[in-house]
Amino acid sequence: MRKTLTLLVSILFSWIPVAHAQSTAPSQPLAFTHVTVIDVVWGRSNADATVIIRGGRIIAVAKTGQIAVPKDAQVIDATGKFLIPGLWDMHFHTPDEKDAREIFYPLALANGVTGVRNMFGSDSLLKQKAEINKGTVFGPRMVLASEVVDGPMPTWPGSFSVADASAGRRVVREIKAKGYDFVKVYQFLPRETYLAIVDEAKKLNIPFAGHVPFSLSATEASDAGQKSFEHNFGLVLACSTEEDRLRPLLADAAANVGKSIEEHIKLFVRNESEPLGSYSEQKAAALFKHLATNGTYVVPTLVLHRSLAIGPGPKPRDDSRLKYMPPYIRQYFSWELGFFPSWQPVYERMLSMTGAMHRAGVKILAGTDTFNTYCYPGFSVHDELELFVQAGMSPVEALQTATLNAARYLNLSHAFGTVEQGKIADLVLLDANPLETIGNTRKIAGVVVNGKYLPGEQLRTMLADVEAIANKN
Repeated sequence: MRKTLTLLVSILFSWIPVAHAQSTAPSQPLAFTHVTVIDVVWGRSNADATVIIRGGRIIAVAKTGQIAVPKDAQVIDATGKFLIPGLWDMHFHTPDEKDAREIFYPLALANGVTGVRNMFGSDSLLKQKAEINKGTVFGPRMVLASEVVDGPMPTWPGSFSVADASAGRRVVREIKAKGYDFVKVYQFLPRETYLAIVDEAKKLNIPFAGHVPFSLSATEASDAGQKSFEHNFGLVLACSTEEDRLRPLLADAAANVGKSIEEHIKLFVRNESEPLGSYSEQKAAALFKHLATNGTYVVPTLVLHRSLAIGPGPKPRDDSRLKYMPPYIRQYFSWELGFFPSWQPVYERMLSMTGAMHRAGVKILAGTDTFNTYCYPGFSVHDELELFVQAGMSPVEALQTATLNAARYLNLSHAFGTVEQGKIADLVLLDANPLETIGNTRKIAGVVVNGKYLPGEQLRTMLADVEAIANKN
């Protein structure tokens, strides 16, 4: 039952312990020689470099031959290969504890995803995060949201049900005390409750991020200090010439929503579908400029919108990556599609809007919303980067959304986001240059996790093991 409920689950924060598990970092130095280092800040390729790693950190980056490689180092001749920072999935979900450890985390790491922002916390995930930090569970670094903070009729099981301002403040204090990294706000929060949560979060110095509530405009949520908007939700409405008419109707429906998940999802669909015909490029330009000025990040999860756009059908989409998903998740994919029979126009708007936001200076983050419909741990980050290029980004700009932008959002630029001396050694070794074609991020020759090198053959074994586990029943 817990597994089934979890399937319905659809910063930081300089105080996060980034150098966790130093005792688990290999004591033997690691050196890549003759490698091309990708500069994700300026979009340059620095050829024939040597990168030396010790104790989980990069201790030197220089031209090959201009730096001494430690005699006891594990040396990888990386001629013809390319080194990038480890990738982050900034909107990630996991099923129960066992499947997270055995399926989701290995798939993430095998795809070069060395960090995740898990968007629906629980006591179990707090425990897993601590175990990853200690090195007793092998998985990507985790930034962890609270349980979803929603209105009096929450959408998902396991959420905080918050009916008024006093309860909202109390929940924020509980979230802070439990040790979550940020407050996850949701769409059905009443206006005054949301504002009380915002005020309490600021008093306690804990960030808040999530969905734009029906009860506020995107501009108001941005002005309130919401760190990121997820899925582009609420932005089409904010760009509509009919916003003043539609918003009160949607807010009233949200305030009177029943208990069923079906009612909630229908409102999600209305919120994105009804404003489509009145979308205004002029309003959009003003909104995007405002978001950029405020430093509000957006996580479009285009891969989710594209998947929903295929609509319901008699059988699942033909996707070879389904072999890595247990049968119950494959069934969930089909179930979810039944609520989105005509999502293609929404997806097309989300795609074009993402490109427009980027051009306006809004910082975009790569996130996938695993494990919603056809969103796969690890694999779908590469899908998302390709969709960003389709939306108008250059390959390096797309790569930044999963590296540089993620580190800046998390206030962790001192530790992640680039291949530089002093940074944590979470890296991906590629067989081809991602600055030429973003799809080359899929051509993974090896991954470095906290200084530990996982060569390609080990990654392939990890994938084979996941496939066997997913299909053992």
